[in-house]
Parts: sequence; structure tokens; C-alpha cells
Amino acid sequence: MKPSAFEYHAPQSVDEAVKLLAELGDGAKVLAGGQSLVPMLSLRLAYFDHLVDIGRIAELQGITVAADSVTIGATTVDADLESNAEVAAKVPLLAKVTPYIGHFQIRSRGTVGGSIAHADPAAEYPAVALALDAEMEAVSPRGRRRIPASEFFVGFWTSALESDEVLASVRFPVWSGRTGFAVKEFARRHGDFALAGAVVGVQLGADDRVERCAIGLIGLGPTPLRARAAEQAATGTPVGELAPSELGALAVADLDEVPSDLHGSASYRKRVGAAMVERALKEAIEEAGRG
Repeated sequence: MKPSAFEYHAPQSVDEAVKLLAELGDGAKVLAGGQSLVPMLSLRLAYFDHLVDIGRIAELQGITVAADSVTIGATTVDADLESNAEVAAKVPLLAKVTPYIGHFQIRSRGTVGGSIAHADPAAEYPAVALALDAEMEAVSPRGRRRIPASEFFVGFWTSALESDEVLASVRFPVWSGRTGFAVKEFARRHGDFALAGAVVGVQLGADDRVERCAIGLIGLGPTPLRARAAEQAATGTPVGELAPSELGALAVADLDEVPSDLHGSASYRKRVGAAMVERALKEAIEEAGRG
């Protein structure tokens, strides 16, 4: 199929982009890498009168590394994270999760900000942003504002961005000390969206107690989710007393909006999700233990 007719706009700056969005109203949609939007348009699952292409705006691209954070420009392509040694050292979870995103052709065009703004609960970057307490910077004609990840994902394919806002960058905090990170997900084929998955970060103290635990869930609700109960149960517990299988079960115990479709029932996805949390926890704890 072909998309419905639309008018194409290619602003040269962020200010020009947000001005266009304000003028065009709800009939306009931001286009970045297009790896999610273009298939939806081609299948006529969505249609817009105007597409505002921000992919060539230089100020939205690039990676800025600081002592306590890594800031990713919204139109930075996924492949740039996959090959960046500083990102791997500062925010290992980003480097670990990127190879799970589609195939290398998709990662060469898809953008970090596009994935996060699309807010697909089955996507990897939204789960990482939520688990690591990332912060999104949005720009509109009214100025700039920062949105914590905990407030950014508000529904299925829906974020807190206003219709005249552009996601400019995503700031990921850097963890220090004895930390470990892991990604586990189950998909029927490599490159497919996962039926369920988990991203995990663990920080250990000198006494081998869990000082910090972050668990993000993939594909288990209408938005990316944090397994808060499991995180709290793990925090403060000596490593030798942790029961990853119990924490995995706890991570999905209170989920009541798990999708069910021809690929898998809700109960099946919850079982898979629990197993992914268990495996990711084990791997993250082992990595943190190695210092």
C-alpha cells in the first residue's frame, strides 16, 4: 500500500520546526528516522496532512559525555550508540540493548529520540530510559522543558509531548561503583519485537548488599514499566540471599494490562517476562560482583 497524500516539510532548525508544528496543528507529525512512522503510514494505520522532517537538523544530533551523564541528541541514529566506546563505558545498558533493535539497516536509520517519542511499550529504548530515570528535553514555541521518564510515557504510543513540541535530547545518568547491567528478551525471530523482556541494573555496596536496583519491563503493558515491587525487595538484600526467580515472579505479579494476541496470551507473556527478569538479574549481579 501507499501512504495517504501529505505535504512534506524540512525545517533547518529546531525553532523553525516547532513554529511549523504550532502553525499546522494536529494534522502535522514529526518525522525523524521513519522506521516506525513510515510503515504505519504505508499500511494506512495512521495518516497526517503534514510531515515535518527533523532528521537533518544538526543541533538534534550527537552524543555529549559528562562525568555524571550522557546526553543523546534526539535524531542520533541507533548505530552511533552501538559503536560508541564512551557510551558503553558510561551507560552500558544503552550499548547492551541496541543490538536487540531490529536489524542493522534499521539501526542505521532509526533514531534514539524517535523510538522514545514513539513510546512503543515493546521497544527497548523506552524501557531503558524509564529504568535509568532518564530525562527528556522538549522544545516548543514557549521554550524548553525537561520531562522525567517516569512522567513521559502516558499511554500506548502516547507520550507527554505536546503537539507543538519536539524531543530535542535524552539525558541518561551515569551509575558509579560496582554496577552490572543486563538485557534479556524473547522474540520468535531475531529482529522481531519481543513478546516480553527486561532490562536490569544493579549496584552493589562494599558489603555485597544491593544498594540500587532498576528493572524495566518490555512488552508487558500499554507503556514501558518499572518493576517497583521487585526493585524494593532486592534493595538492601545481601547478594547471597537474593532469589532471582522469586523477584522475577514479583516483577510481573501485579500486572493487569498485559497484551494478549495471536503471538501469545497475557498469562504466557507474564511467564516469559518473569523468566527474563530472573535471567537478567542473575547476569547483572554477576557483572556487578566482578566489579
